[in-house]
Amino acid sequence: MKLPSIDLILTSVADGFHRPESRSRYEAAAAVVAAYGAFSLYRYIAKRNRRKRWRDVPKDVVLVHAFPKSRFAPNVSPFVLRLETYLRLAKIPYQLDYEEPTGPKDKSPWVTWNGEDIADSQIIIERLGRHYGKDFTSRLTAEQQAAARAISLMVTEHLCWGLRVWRYELDRGRAVMRSMQNVPLYMRLGMPLLRWRIMRDLRVQGIGRHSPEEVEDMVKKDLAAISLYLGEKAFLMGDEPSEVDCTVFGFLAQLKWNYPGSPYEAMLETDFLNLSGYILRMKEKLWPDWDQCLARP
Repeated sequence: MKLPSIDLILTSVADGFHRPESRSRYEAAAAVVAAYGAFSLYRYIAKRNRRKRWRDVPKDVVLVHAFPKSRFAPNVSPFVLRLETYLRLAKIPYQLDYEEPTGPKDKSPWVTWNGEDIADSQIIIERLGRHYGKDFTSRLTAEQQAAARAISLMVTEHLCWGLRVWRYELDRGRAVMRSMQNVPLYMRLGMPLLRWRIMRDLRVQGIGRHSPEEVEDMVKKDLAAISLYLGEKAFLMGDEPSEVDCTVFGFLAQLKWNYPGSPYEAMLETDFLNLSGYILRMKEKLWPDWDQCLARP
């Protein structure tokens, strides 16, 4: 089939534009293209300017890119709170950036460290731990290391999904929006899309195919396992916290402060009192400036 020449195509477009009934459509399309181009240019310039500011961060200071802080806890994301708690445990200096919360892997948090971008809280913790000699898990016994890994994976790969069912499906994201300070416009407008993506992921993962009652029972069993392992110890592996405590605290703190009205908030105060006390011990030890962190910038 012979294709028309480019001259013929351009002539046809020009003739169409001169017809009154087509001109408005062309003008509307041109306006959309112009708006998109202006928005893309704005994003490019804004990102370039952010990069310039990030280069001014002192050497060896970790710049944590995260979602906005919460009014009741330092962050609404358990993974951000996990990373911040580890950085405090390891005494690694860090700064926070809320302008670009998702990074190279479309995940939050991610960090810029000495000019390098690193994504995923687990990878970040492992990388910094090796570099600074702050791998607290390596100091545990082999049996403790195995238990710490099992607990961490249960929390991040199972408990996490169960909690998302309540936060984004049952509560429809209302609590997380109420918890945030200075909710950015992209979060207000994008919550329906975010909920759709998360609920799609919940079904792909599998837990979203269960009833709310079944999911609640799964979450309760996870909390019971952590509670039983903790027992009367100060921290999960003994008298001092390690990486697994940062992970568990990041999630349990959400239940205590950022899940108002959820069945899990009530469980901490009725069924798992040792976990409630554990959360407060972690807060006291590693977040002595908790209230100052909640203050509006």
